[in-house]
Amino acid sequence: MDEAVIATAILSGPDAVIAADRNGLITLWNMGAERIFGFTAQQAVGESLDLIIPKRLRARHWTGWHHVMETGQSRYTAGDLLAVPAVRQDGTTISVEFTIHPVVDAGSQMLGIAATLRDVTTRFAETRELRRQLDAHT
Repeated sequence: MDEAVIATAILSGPDAVIAADRNGLITLWNMGAERIFGFTAQQAVGESLDLIIPKRLRARHWTGWHHVMETGQSRYTAGDLLAVPAVRQDGTTISVEFTIHPVVDAGSQMLGIAATLRDVTTRFAETRELRRQLDAHT
């Protein structure tokens, strides 16, 4: 299969695929990101990742981001599935799981990060409710 065909299939899928440059400005925003977050690519590309990061988590996010951009090192390893809250265009908070993909140049210098994200709000709420019910019965 042609790489362009594969890339098109991935980018048009249901998961969000987002990339940001080393300054945290969005450079890629696929249809899945539009569906999950409510912003069009035209609205998101060129904007800061703050677009989807809850205000209360921004300082911690940017501390980690700048560390990764400066050192190329993350406390997360390839394939780690991370779970965090995110914000939709309408202001609602959702739960997302994602993996990060460092974007480096030929000299291994960090150019930015790409990520694949999935909305797990419903599953997260169901799990929380089940835990609450279990706690109530113990």
